Amino acid sequence: MPIPQRIVSLLPSATEICFALGLGDRLVGVSHECDFPSDARSKPIVTAPKIDQRASSGEIDRQVNSLVSQGLRLYQIDEDLLRDLRPDLILTQDVCKVCAVPFAEIREATCRLLGAEVDIVSLAPRNLNDVFEDIRRVGRVAGRDAAGEALVAKLRGDLDDLRAQTSRLRHPKVLVLEWLDPPMVASHWTPELVRIAGGDPILGYDAEPSRPTEWERIASARPEVVLVAPCGFRVEQSLREMAELMNRPGFAQSPAVESGRVAVADGSSYFNRSGPRLVESAEIAALAIHPEQFRGRLQFGRDALVPWSQLHSEELQHFTSTNERGESCSQPY
Repeated sequence: MPIPQRIVSLLPSATEICFALGLGDRLVGVSHECDFPSDARSKPIVTAPKIDQRASSGEIDRQVNSLVSQGLRLYQIDEDLLRDLRPDLILTQDVCKVCAVPFAEIREATCRLLGAEVDIVSLAPRNLNDVFEDIRRVGRVAGRDAAGEALVAKLRGDLDDLRAQTSRLRHPKVLVLEWLDPPMVASHWTPELVRIAGGDPILGYDAEPSRPTEWERIASARPEVVLVAPCGFRVEQSLREMAELMNRPGFAQSPAVESGRVAVADGSSYFNRSGPRLVESAEIAALAIHPEQFRGRLQFGRDALVPWSQLHSEELQHFTSTNERGESCSQPY
């Protein structure tokens, strides 16, 4: 089979994988959420959301449920652009209909617009091993087998190094919130990342989809550390909902809140993307769980991780009033 030369990636993690494998020059189109590395932002954008991604988590949930109940799609594909780009490989996903354009929609559009000569690779990782295998798959189909193997070996080695550093530390109970209204505890690969980072993940499920839960269940689990990393949200967007979270009955009396062990992370860039930056996600988790061990050794700006207890009123105002470019301060954690 010919090696593809014109790739369209409709998944941010797949776009990051392509660049990490040296395939950036073959990317001819990306999704509206593909923003890393910076070169990805110069590529033609093939998709657009039908929901307001700047809204609160509760409002986004209502918009999604409304579209789904009407049998409508959550994303719009620029069919004219996709036809003009003439891709010979499309990378998409089949994990979550909310996170990106699902495989079935891409297959239908591709068959109708481009015929049967386009290879569609759907990534559906459930755990870290699946993520590594997806990297290998992209490498194989794009003729970059050696690069794929080398990248996987490096990522595994970095995670093993972090695991060795945290293995003898006390592992507190860690809750990672992937959504706030309704509350959802991060599952899939996130429990593995928490263990590597030196925590004991609670309420999430290994290699399973994240599911809504109840605040009462979260309160009764008594987390010692809470990491807030909503899917698709950057730090400043999550911070707009933190005051309500911190005052929620039951949750406000949890050990994590009482001891000031609550932090907000960039879920969009890190934990929710099943690509090379999951290593950084584990390091961010380690810094949030064991700040006394990793502060100064791991450096992340406050656009990646913010400890709620250290956020002063003027900083909160800074984060909750995003400028036109969506920038935030870069002081290290």
